[in-house]
Amino acid sequence: MKPTYLALACLLLAGCGGEEFSDLHDFVKNAGADMRGKIEPPPNVKMYEPFIYDNSTNLENPFKPRKPVSNSSGKRGENEPDMNRPREALEAFPLENLKMVGYVLKNKVPHAVVRAPDKTLHTVKVGNYIGMNFGLITKISDTKIDIEEEVQDSTGDWSKRENSLQLLEGAKQ
Repeated sequence: MKPTYLALACLLLAGCGGEEFSDLHDFVKNAGADMRGKIEPPPNVKMYEPFIYDNSTNLENPFKPRKPVSNSSGKRGENEPDMNRPREALEAFPLENLKMVGYVLKNKVPHAVVRAPDKTLHTVKVGNYIGMNFGLITKISDTKIDIEEEVQDSTGDWSKRENSLQLLEGAKQ
């Protein structure tokens, strides 16, 4: 009995495998046959030609560090600060590390109290120097110190730069 069931099952399976979906199989098989991609050839690449900076081009090499123009005449640079004056105590510290912590009037002259990084307190007035860039105190108010610094550029000339220290309020002192 079992062999007859097996034979019957084989006949049924053979009957289901007809050409019912043959057109679908042919479509899937041939769908991309006529669709060929067209890729253009890559463009010709020009060879890199390095540019040589030499004396014949009269151009400076932008990749080499530039040396400041030396002042061979022995004259001081334009606006150069007085290098021979005695230094004040607060000129030993960068301006960013100094804090204005108070304001005082002494004989109707405004003074500011400045704390240095070493925790010492200094009293300054207009005309004192502060910071490492030859900072001259030009004005003191109850909230800030106005400072005029002198900085040197790459050519050796000096220029003035405005800066200030704000009063440190409400912070831990």
